[in-house]
Amino acid sequence: MKKFLYLAIWWTRAVFFGRRKPLQSVIFISDRCNLSCKHCAVYNHSNPQSKTYAQIREELAYCYAQGSRFVDFEGGEPFLWRGTDENGTECNVNDLCRLARRMGFFSCTITTNAQEPFDGSVADSIWVSMDGVGDYHELVRGKGTFARLEKNIATCGCKNLSANMVVNTLNHESLPAAIEYVKQSPYFKSLSVNLHTPFPGTEEMALPKALRDKALDTVLDYKKRGYPIMNSKSGLKKMRSNHFKKRCWITNFIYTDGTRSAQCIGADMNLCAQCGFCMAGEEASVFGLCPDTLLAGLKLRV
Repeated sequence: MKKFLYLAIWWTRAVFFGRRKPLQSVIFISDRCNLSCKHCAVYNHSNPQSKTYAQIREELAYCYAQGSRFVDFEGGEPFLWRGTDENGTECNVNDLCRLARRMGFFSCTITTNAQEPFDGSVADSIWVSMDGVGDYHELVRGKGTFARLEKNIATCGCKNLSANMVVNTLNHESLPAAIEYVKQSPYFKSLSVNLHTPFPGTEEMALPKALRDKALDTVLDYKKRGYPIMNSKSGLKKMRSNHFKKRCWITNFIYTDGTRSAQCIGADMNLCAQCGFCMAGEEASVFGLCPDTLLAGLKLRV
């Protein structure tokens, strides 16, 4: 009841009083990674940076004070992160989840490429980056990555394990197979679909309009047929047109270098018109009180 009450109060303040405070936060804890994915502009192999436990604790406190109650830990690869807590004890990303819950966050999510074993994780949910099935995934992430992903999801034991696919020019043909794969998997609970946003240096991976529309129509079709797709129909339809008022301040971001942003970095780079982050459609649909979006959000977060 506490969570539902908080969400109702947050929505009322945002809609009727114009209060622009985040509900969820994304904290990048390191840019150290074990892959060099073609679509990524985050990994840093030459001089990887990792935040300290104390720094992340301060950032969590800041996000909580802003109003955020859901936190996603991202990287780099979050399961590579190591730190030392206030007692001098070595800790990992699971300890960050415990810390966030002690501070009052409702839930913690970790996004991983599943190249390292992550059994025993205490995260409330884990999102695995899966960019297609088999060779399609490896076109983006490298040889051997899909086999390691399959091995590690089979042993992780997480009950709220979901796949996250970013559709681009290399893997769009594998979208139907990825949806079928997740449905048949005994490990994945659902699939979240995004489209590649053309950040500098990766522009060629963004789908042209016709293929973008085809991808979204494919996801909508499978969604209507009852496949386990995390995106709501209302949110997907908004992304189909991409002409809607963005509410991306619902999520705030703190990057590896400590930079704090009240909205997606794509807005700062003037990429909203080419946005592929389907969360934008979900966030806008929340303000429209679209029942399917509200239900999807509650199912995911609460």
